[in-house]
Amino acid sequence: MVKILIAPARYVQGPYVLADLGPYVASLGKRVFFVGGKKAVSIVRERGLESLKEASLEYAFLEFYGECTREACERIAQEARDFRAEVICGVGGGKALDTAKAVAYELGSPLVTIPTVASSDAPCSSLIVQFKEDHTFDRFLRLKRNPDLVLVDSEVIAKAPVRYLVAGMGDALSTWFEAKTCSQSYRKNVPGGLSTQASLKIARLCYETLIAFGREAKMAVERKVVTPQLERVIEANILLSGIGFESGGLALAHGIQDGLHCLDGTQGCLHGELVAFATLVHLVLEGYPAKVIERVIGFMKSVGLPTTLQQIGVTDKSQAHLRKAAVFACREELPTHNAPFPVNPDIILWGILAADGMGETLH
Repeated sequence: MVKILIAPARYVQGPYVLADLGPYVASLGKRVFFVGGKKAVSIVRERGLESLKEASLEYAFLEFYGECTREACERIAQEARDFRAEVICGVGGGKALDTAKAVAYELGSPLVTIPTVASSDAPCSSLIVQFKEDHTFDRFLRLKRNPDLVLVDSEVIAKAPVRYLVAGMGDALSTWFEAKTCSQSYRKNVPGGLSTQASLKIARLCYETLIAFGREAKMAVERKVVTPQLERVIEANILLSGIGFESGGLALAHGIQDGLHCLDGTQGCLHGELVAFATLVHLVLEGYPAKVIERVIGFMKSVGLPTTLQQIGVTDKSQAHLRKAAVFACREELPTHNAPFPVNPDIILWGILAADGMGETLH
């Protein structure tokens, strides 16, 4: 089978890189339409506006709130058309970036993503997750290509709430284990091919970076400073995990986190927090040795990621309640089925309960 690797065309990271926003964007078009939350938009205005003016760019800002729904994306796409946008630029967290991606998808325009938090690998991804007005999942879309530019100002990331960085580490923690599963099982990655050696090496580096520098990176954000350790972890959360999950593949961890959304109490969790606990379930179900599981749990506890059901808000640990998550995780379209064995709700349920016990007792 054909091997495929996909990645953003250009990735730029460092402190104060927003001050050079204009020249980076100018190569893609002269009329730039920004989509983001109020705070994220204010950051770009404060740090990048002069650069946009100096590059003689025309620009418009749209403050976005709420879910990335089909209706919202269609409405914003029309506003971008009215502006005659040549470049779409998403600013902020996952929902704002997915909305900008959907607008770029609709218009066929070049796409720039500017994450203001390092909470997931969404900035580098070609995937778009859309929801319904009631916050339930609607559908996945895929861009024809990954973002043309990902611009990450590490000084902005350092000033964001530390919970987002930690959640990003939780999301990135699964990357190596899922890529390894897909490679060994000859499962397709997101673009529909097998993993390249490069994508597997990137996924492995992502894991090693978190383990080596995660705790120090968290400490840097708690003090709102940029350090080499933080720069490495930002790169792992956004770039390494982004390439690793798309070109390596998804498996049990992300399928199970989809199921965890069904449980009462998890609605307040960030994506990466649920992925972190689901990664423990993944390790249990694939029979990883205690040494590996203890290392992962030790890392998770050192940075404050959840290792138990209670820590993701689940107080009802009855099998009847947890089975809802297990049944959902086994839906045909989810990557749970990339596991190297047939999955069913019983197996997933047992894995969730076993992981919860290990998370409580192992250090």
